[in-house]
Amino acid sequence: MRSLSFIDSWVQTCSMFNGSSSSSFVGLICKTPMKCSKPNFKIHPRSRVSSSSSSCFSVSAVITKEEQETVGEISSDCFNFKAYMGEKAVRVNRALDESISIKTPPTIHEAMRYSLLAGGKRVRPILCIAACELVGGDESTAMPAACAVEMIHTMSLIHDDLPCMDNDDFRRGKPTNHKVYGEDVAVLAGDSLLAFAFQHIASATVGASPERVLAAVGELAKSIGTEGLVAGQVVDIASTGAKDVGLDQLEFIHIHKTAALLEAAVVLGAILGGGSDTQVEKLRKFARCIGLLFQVVDDILDVTKSSEELGKTAGKDLLVDKMTYPKLMGLEKSRQFSEELLAEAKQQLEGFESYKGVAPLVALAEYIAYRQN
Repeated sequence: MRSLSFIDSWVQTCSMFNGSSSSSFVGLICKTPMKCSKPNFKIHPRSRVSSSSSSCFSVSAVITKEEQETVGEISSDCFNFKAYMGEKAVRVNRALDESISIKTPPTIHEAMRYSLLAGGKRVRPILCIAACELVGGDESTAMPAACAVEMIHTMSLIHDDLPCMDNDDFRRGKPTNHKVYGEDVAVLAGDSLLAFAFQHIASATVGASPERVLAAVGELAKSIGTEGLVAGQVVDIASTGAKDVGLDQLEFIHIHKTAALLEAAVVLGAILGGGSDTQVEKLRKFARCIGLLFQVVDDILDVTKSSEELGKTAGKDLLVDKMTYPKLMGLEKSRQFSEELLAEAKQQLEGFESYKGVAPLVALAEYIAYRQN
């Protein structure tokens, strides 16, 4: 039987049941504190996970000459990433559509659905499902958590686009929420998605023990508060236009603002799927690497792609004098750093013996590294 010490130690400190302070409520969610420490990355071969079969799921091998098709067909006797992403995205989109219906008052529900169903790659929910399946769980068990993560991600985009924040007009190729519904409704739509995410994971999760559901809820809450997304956003705002921002501060911003929710997606899947302490922590480290990788690539794309290619305003970081990896390190060193992060992420998966289970996460990591929008 798998160890439950990770879950048990968390539940024992949970103030929801014993009336202890709010700090103890999330005190043991994450054994490895989220901090701004620069990892000692080494360059590993991209085939590090499995030298005999890595070519079967190397996304980079199927990039077209224009580098516009990041997810191509892979040979039928290997892992087909394009088919996997397509199938999972269809089921995630269906679950998201079913999760929020038009109720009274209709405007707020329409605004929530407008951004939630606007498209997107669904990387976070698919990561959640893949992690759950890797440790032996079922997709159905992870799906409510996967949807909850996407709801919170959508909330962060709605709020991030507001005039008081990044003031963006387009998101996912469509006018931003406040451009369609007004700033007041956009704020409330984000708030509603945030609240409903926790309601959904708590009420709709099946196939996991109450202790694991509780641990997952706490993990998710920690990832978006002042130890996660909010912390990164605050420091990001304070750093915009500053001339003395260094790599440590930039890494702090992105580990918290971007990587934290990707990390939560993976860890939630591992917890709900029945993962052991060791499995959860290895997947946490994997997710932290790809979370930072996601932002490094985002920074690179912002200065190398057009608004039409990205589906959002290109060059906005440069315009508002925001510190980015290319600005601080240059494009080539930023690209090298992304390769190091990818290699480190793959290394965290070496302890998992199931090729079928590991392949989606390896392919997702490569997709994040080589995506074009």
